[in-house]
Amino acid sequence: MTDYSQLEKRLNYTFKDKQLIIEALTHKSYKKPYNNERLEFLGDAVLDLIVGEYLFMKFPKSNEGVLSKIRASLVNESGFTLLANAISLGEYIYLSPAEENNNGRHKPSLLSNAFEAVIGAIYLEAGLEKAKEIAITLLEAAHPKIDLDTLSKDYKTALQELTQATHGVTPQYDLLGASGPDHKKEFEIAVTLNGKTIASAKGKSKKDAQQKAAKIALEVLKS
Repeated sequence: MTDYSQLEKRLNYTFKDKQLIIEALTHKSYKKPYNNERLEFLGDAVLDLIVGEYLFMKFPKSNEGVLSKIRASLVNESGFTLLANAISLGEYIYLSPAEENNNGRHKPSLLSNAFEAVIGAIYLEAGLEKAKEIAITLLEAAHPKIDLDTLSKDYKTALQELTQATHGVTPQYDLLGASGPDHKKEFEIAVTLNGKTIASAKGKSKKDAQQKAAKIALEVLKS
């Protein structure tokens, strides 16, 4: 049987029922009578509630629209992939040989689903408070600053996390050119991955153009 002690150490939680953690880590390709889809369904709802309550308490003066936007930037595939990678979850997932060869351990969808399933399993065994404690600890470690500006505007960081998880490389930003008078210059930046251009954008500064290009690149890669 797989040794989960390191994973449990990273979670700061020890499963009493080892079958529960096995189920949470079993991808449907593994061809067992069970898989992690039901626990993923539960974990998704639990994380939605945990993060919603966390933001409600953290930002007492923010309105529903702002809270929804911040939650949407945290409760999503790339957000949960980041948390899954923080605990090296990919090492423990049970996959079919075909999915293994297809780089399954590094797929954001698979990592995100497994993370949701693990939180669902903790919720089932130990209740909401324990699931909340673990999820918020991981969330705060991954996002030292949680606010709308930081989360919604830093597309470069989000792109880097995604490309490192899926391709094992970081994106490059190349200046394609600058146009216009000095007081009103416009810069064009291209984002490349493994030497291939995936997006480009113009902005009032190099930094602005990089963020815009990274945002487009994120949309391209996710689709």
